[in-house]
Amino acid sequence: MSSSIGEKCTKIKQEYDSCFNSWYSEKFLKGDATPQCDDLFFKYKDCLMKVLEEKKLDTLLADARKDNPFPNPSTSSSSSGTSESARKD
Repeated sequence: MSSSIGEKCTKIKQEYDSCFNSWYSEKFLKGDATPQCDDLFFKYKDCLMKVLEEKKLDTLLADARKDNPFPNPSTSSSSSGTSESARKD
């Protein structure tokens, strides 16, 4: 498993990765979508956000999201699965 962008977050990232991979292969793929690793995910996310702030990357991330926001899932595709941009002919 890879290291985190912040050295101090690597241990929690590896714990989360391990939990997620186990959950995905042993539960999710067998039909059980019950969340299992949420606590680890939020601990890693909190650590990561602190590192991004320390490295002054949080503002770059916020600017990128303003410039190119994620599409709203309810409006970005139709029931046929075709995206809005693909239907603009």
